[in-house]
Amino acid sequence: MIQLFRRFFSSKIGLGITLAFLGLIALAFASMDVSGTATFGGVSGGDRVAVVGDEKIGTADLNRRAQNALQGIRQENPTLSMQAFVEQGGLDGVLERMIDRFAITGYADEYGIRAGDNLVNSEILQIPAFRGPDGSFSQEVYQAALNQQSLTDAMLRDDLRTSLIERQIMQSATAGTAIPTKLARNYAALLRERREGSIALIPSAVFAPEGDPSNAQLQAFYEENRSRYIRPERRTIRYASFGIGAIDASVAPTPADIAARYERDAEQYAAKESRTITQLIVPTEDAANAIRQRVSGGASLEAVAREAGFSTSSVGPVERGELADSASPQVAAAAFAAPRGSIATPARSGLGWHVVRVDGIESTPAQTLAQATPSIREALLVEKRNEALADLSSRVEEQIDGGAPLSEVAEELGIEVNTSPPLTADGRVYGEQGRGAPEQLQDAVSVAFQMDEGEPQLAEIVRGETFLIFEAADITPSATAPLNEIREQVITQWRLAEGARLAREAADRVMERLGEDTTLAAAVRQEEERLPPVDSINLTREQLAQRQQRVPAPLALLFSMAQGTAKRLEAPNDLGWFVVDLDEISTDEVAADDPIVVATRQQLGDTLAQEYSSQLVAAMREELGVEKNESAIEAVRKQLLGES
Repeated sequence: MIQLFRRFFSSKIGLGITLAFLGLIALAFASMDVSGTATFGGVSGGDRVAVVGDEKIGTADLNRRAQNALQGIRQENPTLSMQAFVEQGGLDGVLERMIDRFAITGYADEYGIRAGDNLVNSEILQIPAFRGPDGSFSQEVYQAALNQQSLTDAMLRDDLRTSLIERQIMQSATAGTAIPTKLARNYAALLRERREGSIALIPSAVFAPEGDPSNAQLQAFYEENRSRYIRPERRTIRYASFGIGAIDASVAPTPADIAARYERDAEQYAAKESRTITQLIVPTEDAANAIRQRVSGGASLEAVAREAGFSTSSVGPVERGELADSASPQVAAAAFAAPRGSIATPARSGLGWHVVRVDGIESTPAQTLAQATPSIREALLVEKRNEALADLSSRVEEQIDGGAPLSEVAEELGIEVNTSPPLTADGRVYGEQGRGAPEQLQDAVSVAFQMDEGEPQLAEIVRGETFLIFEAADITPSATAPLNEIREQVITQWRLAEGARLAREAADRVMERLGEDTTLAAAVRQEEERLPPVDSINLTREQLAQRQQRVPAPLALLFSMAQGTAKRLEAPNDLGWFVVDLDEISTDEVAADDPIVVATRQQLGDTLAQEYSSQLVAAMREELGVEKNESAIEAVRKQLLGES
């Protein structure tokens, strides 16, 4: 059969068919490459989401960086889901930052700007997160930190190298950016600028329909506003704790245990004597004997020391063994042989000859076994409990690692299994304002949100005393709430949206009435519906800047309008519309030496530097050229959202 095929392919007809078939395969590959719709690297649309110059940004890299960005944001907002992150433009922002960084490195390569390995190494050594307990760089801590962030050494070094190059380029581009004092003075005058006008709110609730929408209207509104109804991920946690109470009463020490410990620590329970001494150290024995004679004759040890150009030191209370270790056995023997208040026979140490005066003696009688039993029993009980608890926790950990379910481990220990209510990643009970996770779970919630369902873990709550076994029992992923579950909420918001549409029409009518002889208040009063009174505004920019809270949007608009104009502004969440009317702008002169000029110059200088940086990056992108693969970007978006 094989020979038959060989003869056929060697013939003219067979050779022609073979070449035609190979050509068809090549054409198929070429068409797939041109269309960019093939599946490559597991993501539809090719393996790159963008090309910057000659460098490609891969789909896997965008996926990883988007997930890392979400994890970073979750440090401040633990309940943020990937769906909400993508809906709010997070993925697009990550891609734009990646393109900027590729543009910077591509520009640096083209013009010979480098960051060497030694510079990268020095940056790594300066990062506090990579230091061990002694404060110096630790390879183990470094590797653990990389693993936690799903990074490799090469990835981190590449990021650091890019950051160093970016720093070199941007510092050169923004060096010396400064605003002329005269220009800063003109801008500073704006802070003293006073604006007078009025603001009217036309609420949606006033115009909102009272009836319910049709099913088609409600469904259409729900589909258009799905991102409003994204629920955070919820998890219930099953848990059980055990501690000293789970330890068998057999750990209580026996009389034999107590006697053995008493015998082992016999020195601890023997009679003790400690002394407080004042000593003087001199170079020679003759000098020491002469000082001893003078002090024994009634002179003060301190006075004799001062006359000889020395100083005394106080030691104690100290036991004989301690003094022997710190000075010498000879000094300790002499000091503990002399009576209280006397000068001991001079003795030598490595420092010289010691003249010692015994200031105080404190004696502690020996303890019998019966006297020492209570303290020994308590110490042994603590030791045995700790050992038993450590053995128990090790056994439980082995069971868990072996695949034993939480219920089986709890049953063996005789402890109760509890189940928490549905929790969000920030430790709050879902749907219940102000209620948090059970106290035992406070430190376990963040870990539980990284676990797979039904895989218990062991954690230590109180070191050496209490342990917790917990698992994620029921995981509800972040998703848009079904319409049937939030129907009333959607109806309320539909009414507000409809009311907002009618409120806009009312705002248009109010603005049409405004003229030289018509104030905003008078224009509002002409509406058939009863509307809230108009607020009069008379503020300076400086007063506005001094507000502790965020400046309301209507006020911000008032301070960006031209004199004698009126503008319409939508209130958030379909709450209505504002009509902002600016009557007059007045500005006071600012002195050249006013401190506000210096502050304004500094602030504008920083803003100018940021503008230079963004314009430089935009120029780099234009010079190198940027192409995006929208199908691959969409494929990454679907992959992050778990869509097929």
